[in-house]
Amino acid sequence: MHLAAHNWMRSESLEATLARLQKLGYHSIELAGEPEQYPIEETRQLLQRYGIKCWGTVTIQTGRRNLIAADHQQRRDTIEYMKAVVDLAAGLGGQIVTVVPGNIGTISSPSKPEDEWKWAVEGLREVSSFAKSRGIRVGLEPLHRCETFFLNRVNQALALADEVGFDTGITFDPFHLSIEEPDLLAAIRACGSRIVDFHVADNNRLPPGDGSFNWKAIIQTLVETGYDGCLTVEVFPPIDRTPVGDFGLKQVEDDANISGLLSDSYYTELLRRSAQVLTPFLETK
Repeated sequence: MHLAAHNWMRSESLEATLARLQKLGYHSIELAGEPEQYPIEETRQLLQRYGIKCWGTVTIQTGRRNLIAADHQQRRDTIEYMKAVVDLAAGLGGQIVTVVPGNIGTISSPSKPEDEWKWAVEGLREVSSFAKSRGIRVGLEPLHRCETFFLNRVNQALALADEVGFDTGITFDPFHLSIEEPDLLAAIRACGSRIVDFHVADNNRLPPGDGSFNWKAIIQTLVETGYDGCLTVEVFPPIDRTPVGDFGLKQVEDDANISGLLSDSYYTELLRRSAQVLTPFLETK
């Protein structure tokens, strides 16, 4: 196992992100699934310049991107989008694509659950078949119920992956699954070798060590499953806009209190602490 990080949490150039990851000892990056933002050759050159590998990509399920939408054309467009995200990962030498089937922020649906399941299976079979032909493995990511009504638990994701086939697995995010699963370690064991990707944030979505998770036990359980991929840091702190937190003074860029853009120094510290906590477990596993 080795350290990676997402890049969707802070708006900045890819080069700025890669320079930070190189400085902090990260090995890989999991890119936001926005293919038009990352031309293959230009992005490949940047990755090589900073010695950072592309671990994979993640679908960004906003707007009309929804694999279980009632509208056929919307589902068709989402499938084509997901295939473009697969192409991005494959073109950059990645190994995985994390897929969220539904739309983020949609917590109810007018459709029948049987129809949604059928649409998810149909769409994911096409995406996963395409991914396998490109040497990419798809991981389905369950999210907590406040972000999506579809796919919240490990047993649901495993059942969907089984129906999809094509070596589809699970992207395990302990932040989300600690809300939905009664026993986080048992959930990891239930996934076993099906874990394709592992996202990292503590129970409060701050860096590991800033919350209540037992990271030594989590990493040891991952080792038991045989997982040897990335630990992909995905921390996302709230901006404290109250007097208690000096109205975000230590968190945001100068004169950016309205936009709430995290400052470089604050965000760098989040990733530094993440690496500091996780690296000893990797070295002694």
